[in-house]
Amino acid sequence: MECFSDKDVRKIVEKQLSINATNFCKVAKFCSYGFPQVIKSLPIKDEKPFPTLNYLVCPYLIKEVSRLEEKGYIKKFQDEIEADKELREKLVNAHMKVIEERDKFFERDDLKKYEQWRNVLKSVGSGGIKDFSKIKCLHLHLADFLAGIENPIGEKVASLLKSLECDDSYCKRFLE
Repeated sequence: MECFSDKDVRKIVEKQLSINATNFCKVAKFCSYGFPQVIKSLPIKDEKPFPTLNYLVCPYLIKEVSRLEEKGYIKKFQDEIEADKELREKLVNAHMKVIEERDKFFERDDLKKYEQWRNVLKSVGSGGIKDFSKIKCLHLHLADFLAGIENPIGEKVASLLKSLECDDSYCKRFLE
């Protein structure tokens, strides 16, 4: 597995996302090639609350999950959640775990000045979801699952993918 300096990892993440990752904190999960798949994001970005704790950055996974969304899996999973109380409770618990993990960031000295956003973020789940029994997108559920949160929708998404990583070290091109 290749190792990267913090500067190199940030550079790769920014190329994966095609944005300046100003609230990048650390990598939550690397693929077997050594590239970031999921990052942890600080809960503040550009002086505003940022509710997405675990952010999917792997181009391969982003593309594959988008294909599932195009096939109607958001609605399929939403129907399952509405019909299955246990699944719904597990999903609510996953959002509560995200809130708990995200809130710990406010103990950092550099985030204490954003205390006014702390309570705002305690009222929203992963990706800013207000109704914890609804699905916003599948990417955030997979990101939470890959980052170690017992997210039942993320687990279902992972099981539908033929692989959890590309077969050609696609992100290596970001080093060139």
